[in-house]
Amino acid sequence: MERITRLRVRALILLFCLLIGYFALTLYDVQIFQTGGNTDNVKKFYTRVRVKAARGDILDRNGNVLVTNRATYDLVLNHYVILSNANTNEHLLRLVQLCREMGVSYNDHFPITMQPPFQYTLSEVGATGQSHFQAYLPVVAGGLDSDITAPVLIRSLREYYKLPVEWSDEDARAVIGLRYELRLRQDITNLPMYIFMEDVNNEVLAAVLELGIPGLTTEESMVRVYNTVYGAHILGYIGAITAKQWAEIYKAKPGYGQDALVGQSGLEEAFEEYLHGVDGYRIDVVTEDGTLIDRYYDRDKKTGQELRPVAGKNVELTIDLELQETAEQQLDALITQLRQTVDENPDDDEIPDGADAGGGSVVVMNVKTGQILACASYPTYNLSTFRQDYNELVKDPLAPMFNRALMATYAPGSTYKMNMVVAGINSGAINSKTQIEDKGVFTKYKGFTANCLTWTSNGRTHGHLDSSYALCVSCNYFFYELSERVDWNVVDLTAKALGLGEKTGVELLEYTGYRANAETKKLLHTAEGESGWYPADRIMASIGQSDNKFTPMQLCVYTSTLANRGTRYKATFLNRVVSSDYTKLEYVNSPVILGEFAISDDAYKAYTQGMRDAALTGTARKILKNYPIPVAAKTGTAETDNGSDNGAFVCYAPFDDPEIAIVVYGERAGHGSTMGQIAKALLDAYFKDVLAGDLPSGENQLS
Repeated sequence: MERITRLRVRALILLFCLLIGYFALTLYDVQIFQTGGNTDNVKKFYTRVRVKAARGDILDRNGNVLVTNRATYDLVLNHYVILSNANTNEHLLRLVQLCREMGVSYNDHFPITMQPPFQYTLSEVGATGQSHFQAYLPVVAGGLDSDITAPVLIRSLREYYKLPVEWSDEDARAVIGLRYELRLRQDITNLPMYIFMEDVNNEVLAAVLELGIPGLTTEESMVRVYNTVYGAHILGYIGAITAKQWAEIYKAKPGYGQDALVGQSGLEEAFEEYLHGVDGYRIDVVTEDGTLIDRYYDRDKKTGQELRPVAGKNVELTIDLELQETAEQQLDALITQLRQTVDENPDDDEIPDGADAGGGSVVVMNVKTGQILACASYPTYNLSTFRQDYNELVKDPLAPMFNRALMATYAPGSTYKMNMVVAGINSGAINSKTQIEDKGVFTKYKGFTANCLTWTSNGRTHGHLDSSYALCVSCNYFFYELSERVDWNVVDLTAKALGLGEKTGVELLEYTGYRANAETKKLLHTAEGESGWYPADRIMASIGQSDNKFTPMQLCVYTSTLANRGTRYKATFLNRVVSSDYTKLEYVNSPVILGEFAISDDAYKAYTQGMRDAALTGTARKILKNYPIPVAAKTGTAETDNGSDNGAFVCYAPFDDPEIAIVVYGERAGHGSTMGQIAKALLDAYFKDVLAGDLPSGENQLS
């Protein structure tokens, strides 16, 4: 009996083991063999997320950070997760309504107006956006024709996306816009995850996340920050790649997506190759409810290298922020003061000199290297609020966004006279001791007269003058006569060699301007009988009028070349480039000589002495007569078609060992000596240590 019992127990144990084994094998088959080794039954989505790379900083020559980045958050919608939810439309509407309540905008590129009557806005999304839209139409609502009207499209998509009939047209359009963005990323394009909102502040971030929208997450990002209100015209701004830029420039360059942000103006654009980082790409593994279960960087299919973001390099400019501030502040103060000039005789129909002043500009350059230390244009604007202020800026009659230092061309007035002296003496037409009598009125040609300013003002003349004294007192008659003695081709070639009417080589867009000559006259004056080159043209050109039109940047290169006795340097804003972490020097910009023009000893002595005398006893004496640093200067006054004259002032210092050249130009600002106030303020700022007695003059050299 006992033996039978033991047999039964053993049989039961064996049966139990067989059952356990059977179930184990069955489970193994289901979970291992039938799943291909994937034992996780949770539905997972793999999404490729772009990780934005930080753009490089922009610094001045002294290490002051002018433009940098600020860490922020973007709100990103995972299309897999939100579209897998049963209440997608309701969630999206809640999101839109909250944005309306809080008065914040979000990214919507669906090319139809937000409110009825619905119309297409294809011109606003560019060629890339239009191609996305054309790819979208055939794959929705059973396929839609490209010529479908906007109202019919909205009705079709309302039905396709099963939007409730009681929803308003505005609500329906808003949700359709979001569904359009999500649908593009399913299988139509290779666009990265949908960034619903960028640079979200804490209040909005908290309110949006509180909604609990499936698939809505935050992603770290960067936005450009401007640490200075100065230098707007040269620093520039960034923006999304346009369709034309993509096709012509960035499509062939590695590290750029079609929606990348790139420099669109100024040095942001000029130094894009250094500043632009390379975005990384990350794989996020999420569940159907949006839970993140894994995250890793994607790998390059060819090299296998992880696609981590690579920050852009940092660019150090030649600009000195203190000089830039001085230039802009002084321009603002002086032009504002001129405009407030009281009209003592309101009934004479004449505007007080300078009361109608317009814009102005300043350029400061290191004469030994061509490095630009300051480049200012007035009026200016604030890059931090540029987009908000844009509509007002474009309406402003003074055109604040116009860079007058590089894009405006002006008659140089009497600042051109140094060129006449060099051409005259170099060619042998005169020498430094040649005397010309100022007769007040130039009457050589019948039907044409030209006056010396002193004669016009008080009926007196300068008597007999040599070239240095003519520059000192800016005697027009001397140069009228000189234009008769020197071959104008020599004058023109000399001006060209000194940098007038020539590209300066600067990294920003610049206008070339014109030198007054027969070719220019024919080019600019096409009406019958107006294209000939006559003695009157030559005579007026000799004092910086006629068709002479140069940018302030060119005038600064010209002044610098005179200071260097004919050596003309390429103008540049680039000092050096350093790695993103500031540990490695990537590139150092070396001075580039664009030309070397032989100026004779006699010519050099004549114009330098004339410019020095102008500062001591001549037209610039009120500004620089007692200045402790020896300065060479020249004023210029150029007639305008109406209103006050334009004012120009050029100088370099120290006279005996030049370091910097300064050009100040004011539209309808009156006599050039008026602009000398700004030049003096810049000299004060540059030589502050010398003036304070801290350093001998020779130590104040720029590296």
